[in-house]
Amino acid sequence: MARAAWAAWLLVLLCGGAWTPPRILVSAATDANDVTALNTLFTSLNSPGQLQGWKASGGDPCSESWQGITCSGSSVTAIKLPGLGLSGNLAYNMNTMDSLVELDMSQNSLGGGQQIQYNLPNKKLERLNLAGNQFSGAVPYSISTMPKLQYLNLNHNQLSGDITDIFSNLPSLTTVDLSSNSLTGNLPQSFTSLSSLKTLYLQNNQLTGSINVLANLPLDDLNVANNRFTGWIPNELKKINSLQYVEFKPWFCDDAEGCISTNDVSVYRTDAPPHSRSNRRKSPGQHSNGNNNSSSGGSSGIGAGAIAGIIVSVLVIGAVVAFFLIKRKQRKGTIPEHYEQRQPFNSFPSNEVKEMKPIQEATTVEVESLPSPAAVSLKPPPKIVRNQSFDDDDIASKPVVKKSNAAPVKATVYSVADLQMATDSFNMDNLIGEGTFGRVYRAQFSDTKVLAVKKLNSTVLPSQSSDDFYELVSNISKLHHPNLSELVGYCMEHGQHLLVFDFYRNGSLHDMLHLSDEYNKPLSWNSRVKIALGSARALEHLHEICSPSIIHKNFKSSNILLDTELNPHISDAGLSNFVPDAEFQASDQGSGYGAPEVDMTGQYTLKSDVYSFGIVMLELLTGRKPFDSSRPRSEQSLVRWATPQLHDIDALDRMVDPALKGLYPAKSLSRFADVVALCVQPEPEFRPPMSEVVQALVRLVQRANMTRRMLDGEEASRRPDDQDHEFA
Repeated sequence: MARAAWAAWLLVLLCGGAWTPPRILVSAATDANDVTALNTLFTSLNSPGQLQGWKASGGDPCSESWQGITCSGSSVTAIKLPGLGLSGNLAYNMNTMDSLVELDMSQNSLGGGQQIQYNLPNKKLERLNLAGNQFSGAVPYSISTMPKLQYLNLNHNQLSGDITDIFSNLPSLTTVDLSSNSLTGNLPQSFTSLSSLKTLYLQNNQLTGSINVLANLPLDDLNVANNRFTGWIPNELKKINSLQYVEFKPWFCDDAEGCISTNDVSVYRTDAPPHSRSNRRKSPGQHSNGNNNSSSGGSSGIGAGAIAGIIVSVLVIGAVVAFFLIKRKQRKGTIPEHYEQRQPFNSFPSNEVKEMKPIQEATTVEVESLPSPAAVSLKPPPKIVRNQSFDDDDIASKPVVKKSNAAPVKATVYSVADLQMATDSFNMDNLIGEGTFGRVYRAQFSDTKVLAVKKLNSTVLPSQSSDDFYELVSNISKLHHPNLSELVGYCMEHGQHLLVFDFYRNGSLHDMLHLSDEYNKPLSWNSRVKIALGSARALEHLHEICSPSIIHKNFKSSNILLDTELNPHISDAGLSNFVPDAEFQASDQGSGYGAPEVDMTGQYTLKSDVYSFGIVMLELLTGRKPFDSSRPRSEQSLVRWATPQLHDIDALDRMVDPALKGLYPAKSLSRFADVVALCVQPEPEFRPPMSEVVQALVRLVQRANMTRRMLDGEEASRRPDDQDHEFA
C-alpha cells in the first residue's frame, strides 16, 4: 500500500504536477469526511486542551485514539465527551459523518444561549444525548431525519417554543427526555407515531393542552409534572406504573380522589379507588386492627354527610360564579378594558372553559391580574393604570380597545393627519407598490426621514374590526430579524388601518432584476448570493425560531426589499395569518411561485415557502421571471424550463443571467444550482428545511471566500514577470 502510494505521487511529480507529501495517505485509517467534521468540531468547541489527541486540522482519530472517539474500521461510530466542561457549539458539518451511531455531549456548557446546530448526523444515529448544556431555541427539525434514532435526551437546557411535528418518521425511538426546559404549546400530533416509545419525560416545562396524544403509546414510564396541562387522564394510561404528576387539591375537589395536577392547572384522574384517601393518609407503619371495624361505620356516615355538604357547596359556588360571569359579560359591552395576564388560570368546569379565552399581555392599559372565577373573589374592579405612551386627551376622548390576545406593541402610533401629510393625501405619485394586502406609499416626514405606509385592503381585515387590526399589529411587532422588514408604526383612526415600515431606496429584488434601466447597475454574482442567503435566514427565523412557526405564504421577489448595501429585507411577514388560504391561492394563481401541492390542496405549509424560495433563487440565477407569457411556450414557466438543466454544466452556463456577462465562479454557480434543485422538488417531503438551506449557502460563501483568499495569496506571491506571462 505504501509503495503504491509513493509510486503514484512520484508519477505526479514526474509529470510536472505539484508535490504533496503522501503522509496522510499512508497513515490515515479514518474516513476523510469524519476527520474534517472532527477538526471542525474541535474548533467549534474553542479548541479545548482537555481533549487529548484532538487537532484542528488533519490527524487520524481512529489510529491515534482521540479521546472519546470510537471507530469501526475507518469510520467513526461514536463521540462520547460527557462532563468535560466543554463550551462552544457543535460543528456545522456533522451531517457528513455517515457512520456515527452515538453522540453524547451531555453535562457540558455547550450552546451558550445559541440554538443546536441543525446539521446533526442523521443516517445511522441511534443515540443523541445533549442533556445538561446551555442550548436555546427550538427542538431541532433535523431530528425528524434520523430514522434509526432510539434515544433522545435534551433535558436541562434552555429550549423554548412549541415542540413541532418532527416525530412522524422515528419508529425506533424508545426514550425521549425533554424535561427541565421552557417548552410551550400543545403536544405535537406526531407523538402518536412513536410506536416503540417506552419512556417519556416532559416534566418542568410550560406545556399546555391535553395529553390525549399519548393515550395509545406503549409507555412504561411517563412524567408530565410541573406543566400546564388540562383535561382528563386517558384510561389507556392507567396501566403505567410510574405515571408521575404533582398532586394538589383543586377548588372543586374537597380532598376527593383522582384530582391530579401537572402544575397549577388540574386534571381529574378517573381511576382512583373509592377508599384510597384514608389509605394514603396512613403512614407506612400504620396498620388497621379489629377495633377499627366499629368505627368504620361511623366513618361512612360522616363521609355521606360530607359528600352532601360538598354537593351543596359546589352548587352555591357555581351559582355565584355564574352570577359574576353574567355581570362581567354585561360590563364588557359598555366598558371595554385591557387585561394583562401575569400567571396562568386555574382550571374551570367544562362549561366555563368553553366561554373563556386565553388572555395575553395588553398594551394600552395595565391592570392587576384578573382573578379566576374559581377563586370566587369579591374584590372591587381593578384599578386602571394609564400607559404613558398615550396622551391623556386621547384616553379621555376615545374608548380603550380591548385586545384579549394582544401583546405589548413597541411601535409609534400615527394619526391619519400625519400620514396624509407625509404621503400628500396618498397621492398616486407616491405609490410605490401594490400587492395582496394593499397599496404601499412613500411617506416623507422630514428632509431625512422617509418611511413606507401600507394601506390595508378589506381582504386582510374583512370585518374591519379594530380588535383584529390591533391583534395583527401586536403579532408583527414581535418579529425582529436583520433580514425582515420590521414594523415602525401604525394608525387605526377613523376606521383606517395602516402600517408603517422602513423605506428601502433600492426598491424590490423584482424591480432590480426585471425592470433594470440605464440607471440601475446589474446585480453581481456575489450580491445575488448575498441576497439569497439573507432571505433564507429570514425564512429560517419565521419557520424555526418563531413560536409558533410562521408561514409566509407570499414569498416572492417583489417582497424582498433591498437597502443601500443590497441587504435583503422580507416584507409582509406575519400578515398571512389574517388572510384565508383560498384568498392567497386566488391571488397566487399563475404567478409561478406557488408550490404544486398548494394548487392541488389549497393548503400552505413551511415546505411551500421553501418551494417559493427556490423560485426566487431561479430568478437570481437566470434573471427571468417565474412566469413570462412573452417567451416561447416551453420557456414560459421558469421552473419547468430550468429544472432539467440544473445538473448539466453546459446547460447551466447557457441559462445564467446574461447581465452577469460570465462574471461568476463556475463552482459557486454549480453549488447554487444544487440548492435550487432541492428547494423546487415537486414532493414537499423531499425539500429541505430552511435551516439546511441556510447552512448550504453559508458553506457556499465560505468556500468562495477561502478560494478568493488563496487566489489573492498566490497572486501576491507571484513575480511581476510571471504575472505578465500568465495574462499575456
